[in-house]
Amino acid sequence: MPRTNVYDADAFRVAYDKVLAKWPADREALTVATPFGDTRVNVCGPREAPPLLLLPGGGTATSASWYAQAADLARVRRLYAPDLIGAPGLSIPATDRHPRTVADLASWLDALLDGLGVTSADVGAHSYGAWIALHHALRAPARVRRLFLLDPTLCFAGYKTAYLLHALPMLLRPTPRRVRAFLEWETGGASLDPEWLALQEAAAGFPSAKPVTGPRPAPDALRALEVPVLLLVAANSRTLPHSRLRSSGGTPIPTTVTGRAAAMLPHVETVVLPGVSHHALPQAASPGLARHLTDFLSGG
Repeated sequence: MPRTNVYDADAFRVAYDKVLAKWPADREALTVATPFGDTRVNVCGPREAPPLLLLPGGGTATSASWYAQAADLARVRRLYAPDLIGAPGLSIPATDRHPRTVADLASWLDALLDGLGVTSADVGAHSYGAWIALHHALRAPARVRRLFLLDPTLCFAGYKTAYLLHALPMLLRPTPRRVRAFLEWETGGASLDPEWLALQEAAAGFPSAKPVTGPRPAPDALRALEVPVLLLVAANSRTLPHSRLRSSGGTPIPTTVTGRAAAMLPHVETVVLPGVSHHALPQAASPGLARHLTDFLSGG
């Protein structure tokens, strides 16, 4: 039986715009031409402020998902949040050239920064976006001043087996119901912004290109990285592997990730964010998260 395409472009755009409406009032949209297609970038913050490039996670994530952090970050930076090329969002991939390798993704980011007139920037990223950002920092360290990574996947450790098993039905046949069920499982039934959740559901079945995958960054390359890094891991993440060490509240602390990062990165600060899971980031409206990010960007 042929599969039914559940994707509705009009419903996706309505859901996308509702989440974007949560951004600061000065937000504007830019389209930047790159060799891999036209990239949609949501921009806000003082024009004279230092630039901050924000990359979303993969799957159903879009640049709109940074709404909960945008106002705080825009007080100290000029934000540039692109929709990943070939992923859910408003970027339009080229018909004859798609990112197929890590080098292609790095070239896309270089072209994006060039198109924005940005020589170097602070960079922040979540999940799969963090994997892209870290590889780019290793390939073009002069373009990255500071780098913060929110619960990064495939940077310092692989996925938990249980996470992959729960994600499999959604990956094989994405539907709004399966997306919701998966997110409710990973976030432990936490209260989620209904408009953000509606956007994730509306992205089910989006005609995405096959995402670029590959190995974790090489340990020797990480040891040579001179860029300051802030690594924030979600204490309740069901995505990243945890050690058996437990905090006083009984929550497993993902020391596998923080320990490996601390052992390889020469300039890294690691923070465990309590009470939040992988997919609740970065839309979690946590004062503690905003403080960690702005302090790091300010050199504190």
